[in-house]
Order: sequence, then structure tokens, then C-alpha cells
Amino acid sequence: MNHQALSSFIWSVADLLRGDYKQSEYGKVILPFTVLRRLDCVLETTKPAVLAELDAKSQQGLNPDPFLTRKAGQSFYNTSPLDLVKLLGDQDHIRQNLYAYIQAFSPAARDIFERFDFYTQIERLAKAGLLYLVAEKFAHIDLHPATVDNAQMGLVFEELIRKFAEISNETAGEHFTPREVIRLMVNLLFIEDDDVLSPGNAVVRTLYDPTAGTGGMLSVAGEYLLEHNPAARLTLFGQELNDESYAICKADMLIKGQDVANIVAGNTLSDDGHGGCKFDYMLSNPPFGVEWKKVEKEVRKEAADKGFDGRFGPGLPRVSDGSMLFLLHLISKMRPAVDGGSRFGIVLNGSPLFTGGAGSGESEIRRYVLENDLVEAIIGLPTDMFYNTGISTYVWILSNKKTEDRKGWVQLIDASSFWQKMRKSLGSKRKEMSDEHIATVTRLFGDFAEAELATVLDTDGKELEQAVLLCGEQAPAAPEGGKVKRVPISRVFRNEEFGYTTITVERPLRDEAGNVVLGQKGKQKGKPQPDSALRDTENVPLSEDIQAYFEREVQPHAPDAWIDHDKSKVGYEIPFNRHFYVFEPPRSLHDIDEELKAVSANIMAMLGELAE
Repeated sequence: MNHQALSSFIWSVADLLRGDYKQSEYGKVILPFTVLRRLDCVLETTKPAVLAELDAKSQQGLNPDPFLTRKAGQSFYNTSPLDLVKLLGDQDHIRQNLYAYIQAFSPAARDIFERFDFYTQIERLAKAGLLYLVAEKFAHIDLHPATVDNAQMGLVFEELIRKFAEISNETAGEHFTPREVIRLMVNLLFIEDDDVLSPGNAVVRTLYDPTAGTGGMLSVAGEYLLEHNPAARLTLFGQELNDESYAICKADMLIKGQDVANIVAGNTLSDDGHGGCKFDYMLSNPPFGVEWKKVEKEVRKEAADKGFDGRFGPGLPRVSDGSMLFLLHLISKMRPAVDGGSRFGIVLNGSPLFTGGAGSGESEIRRYVLENDLVEAIIGLPTDMFYNTGISTYVWILSNKKTEDRKGWVQLIDASSFWQKMRKSLGSKRKEMSDEHIATVTRLFGDFAEAELATVLDTDGKELEQAVLLCGEQAPAAPEGGKVKRVPISRVFRNEEFGYTTITVERPLRDEAGNVVLGQKGKQKGKPQPDSALRDTENVPLSEDIQAYFEREVQPHAPDAWIDHDKSKVGYEIPFNRHFYVFEPPRSLHDIDEELKAVSANIMAMLGELAE
């Protein structure tokens, strides 16, 4: 059963809830029951051995916990003789028995249902006479890992959350990231780490997601590493604000045998659940354009009290968008280069590339990451890739262990044309990246070279074929009358090329007679006074001499102007789209005129046919 069929089956439970529950409340029942059935199936085969071990160790007066996890073959267990199927055998006491069954889980698993506030739903279902019917529905689906593997189960949860979010007009994108985007990020994360990917090399690495959602990023990264090197061990860490998402993530980690103490609930920005920890790899898809007013007091206090010893030393973005705070948070979690360093990927919208002028919080954060040579690459993704927004998104890859050839450089990759249309849209998500698209972007990143996309067009402008060419490579031949359209898709820049100095250009204040007004006191005595109405600014690239720029660009137009050097500020921006813009000359007036004549003649001919 594929994940969509499975989620549709689980969704059918909604038919039972209709009337007693609002549509926006369905998830409160369906999600915890799905988790319960999953755990139920995982423990099914070892249940007799666990119960026998519990009895034996209790008689010996020993703490049974470590023995029970060993017998269960998992990092959790359940000491009740009941399971979801057996609960159906006593319809009159199903409420009490379900309580007892959940209470018999080991503490980490029991916490999952407390996060779901599941006991409240048990009471509500019992009062509505629905508890037995709902339990019966779930008891008859097989969610054992042998039937539904972890990857499929993750997709089931994502599909359900997306549906519930759409019904209640919430943002599904706050919970999870499309799997193909995660696969791309994971590819880029591990691409240069041969020791980790080499089969048989028993390395141990850590991976962290501060906005873990349902654990999709952590799961895909773990699966990727095991696929390439079964001997490698990836210890997963995460933090999640939403209780339901946290509960699902924790359940997933339990089944995978991860230490669930590494998955923390709470707000990462105001209460770092992994304070002092450093990680080898990190992934994050923080909410786009979400304000951080709720945690403003704590964030500003940390920035003021700790400065660069805390997480937010470089600067603070405007309160309306907190995504760059997560960027700074991840930087603070990087393992020092002398200890092996770190690499991380984060999904951001377009604002962090350019929002804020010189001296603003956003510009200072960009300045910090570029002057400290942390940015390896920024990849522009296609629009309509995410479930709750159609805007442009970008994957930033940052590292403090750059290879020699990458030091001092940033690679920009425009992957906005690498997509295929989905057979069925999911919310705002209408496009997806194929395995081939992901492989192409991964190769471009690995080659670390400028490249173009060459498209062969026929005489009518129809696309015939496409090829990705590294600079200098030969383009495919065009047919007679056709042409080859070449557009850049990978460009490489020095860090300082994104920097500029904002200079303030002053012009003199003049009196009614047109004479320059001079200062009368102090340091300004005898000096021309600036006219604030004529004040202007210029952005001078860091690679240029400011005085030479001023003499070339300003003085020919304003001979009386001067620079107020006290107001000069250094800023950084990454004008991603500008670097990939290709000018296409407009069609000639003759061509347009001929086309209009043809259209007019066609209309007249059709009108003539109607008149007959």
C-alpha cells in the first residue's frame, strides 16, 4: 500500500468523526491513533518475550527497564498484556483499558501521547460513543515496518498533516519540507566527505535540525548515509516547537533506535535545547517571513549580554522575519574547524539575500558570513516547490571546512528551470525536482565551475534538446534556421564582490542669492554647510577606490559635491537574479507589424465566413 492510499484509508476515519468534531479537529484524533498503531505493530512480535522478562525480573527484585528494551529490540517497550486488537474484546471497558495500555509504555513513548493531549481525546470520543469505532478502524490496518517502512510512514504523516493544515488554514510548510528538496540538501551536505560515505568505514557523525518538524530532514539524511555506508553511524538531534510535530518526530526516532533525549520540545530561538553542543552536519527549513516578536525580549537580551559569545553577535534582522536568526543559530552550532568543522544547509526565501541597506541587521549578518568565508553555495530553487507558498526559495550551504579551491569564493547555482510538473498539485506545490535534476545540481556543486544551460531551438522557437555545459564546452549544433540559447546556471564570485560602501554625497546649502552658506562656529566655521534636501547616497563596490568612483560618477554631474566620510557604511547584498539575467532584445517593429497583419487577415477571413 503506497503512502497516499494509506493516508486516504486513515483519512476515512474522518467519516466517523464528522458531526462530533470540527474538520479542523480531526488531526487531534487521527495523528495520535496512527502513532499508537505504529508503535503497537512494532512491538507486536516481541510482546510475549517482554511480558515474560518483566515477570522474571520483577520476581528477582531487579529494575526491568534495560532488560525490557533488549527483549523488545527497540529503545521503548510496553508492559501491558493488551494491544489495540485485544482492546476490542472488551467494548464496555475500552476507555479504561486504553488508558492502562498507554500508561504501560516506557516513559519516552508515553510522553508522545501526552504531547498529543491524547487523554482529552479519549474522554471526548468515549462521551460521543466513538472510541470503540475509531479504535476498531485503526486495529485493522497493518503499520508494521515490514509492511510500511520508515520512509513511507514519514510520507503518511506529512500527507495527513498537510490535509489537516489545509482544512484549518494553517501553514503546512511550518511542519515539513518536500522530500526532493531534502534529498538535494543531503546530497550537497555529504558530497565532499569521502570518509563518511566510504563503505565499511565505521565513522560516527552528528546531524542536527533546529526546526525538526516531523523529522523528515533527519530521516532522509540518516537513510542516505546508511544507503552509502551501512557501517556509518549518524546520531540525530533536533528541536521542534509544535507539539504534534514533535510527538511524530519523537515516535519516528524511537522506532529508528535513536536516543529520543536528543529530540527536544520548545522554541529554539528563546530556549536552545542543545546549549553548548556542536554538530558535524545541520539541516533546517525555518518558517518563511514569520515574525519573532514573541521571543524578541529573550533574543535581544542574549544579543546584548553575550554579543559574539552568544548566537546573535553579528546582528539582528527586522522583527517581521526571523529566518536569519536560525542562520545565526546554526553558525553558533558549527564544530570548530580544528575539530573537523561543520557543513550545513538551510532553506530561506529571497529576503535574506538583499533585504536591508548597509549597517542594517540583515546586511551585517551577510557581512559576517561572507567576510568569515562561510558561504559555499546558494542554490535558487524553482517556484511552487513548497506546500504553503509559491515564492522563490534558496538553499544556502555554509561550511567552515572549505576545500582550498573554494576558499574566498561563493558559488551561485540557478536551478529554477530544473523541475517537472506534478501529476496532482498538493496545496501550493505544483512542481517537483526529478532524480535527474537533483543529480545535475549536485554535479554542478561538485564541479565548482561556471556553467551554462544550452537549449537548442528550431525555426519556430520550439525546444529540441537541452544540455548543461561547463564553461568552454561546445554547445550542441542547431538545425538550419534554428538557434542555440545559452543562459548561465552556475557562477562563481569572490566574497568581496558582494560588498559595497554606501557613501553620503553632500551638496552645499545656498541662500536666496545663490551663495554658499558657510558655517559660523566651531569645526564648521568657514566650511560649506550641507543642504539636506540635496543629500544623496551612492553604493561603491568594495573592489573600487571610493575617490576614483566619486570623481568619475558624481563630480561630472555635481561639481560642488563632496563625500561625508563619517557617514560611510560597509554593506553586503547578494543580487542573485541579477547575476543570471540574460538580456533578450525585443523583436523588430517589422516582425511585429507582419504578425499583426497576418492576425488581422485571419480575423477578416473568419468574419467573411460568418457573413456567408
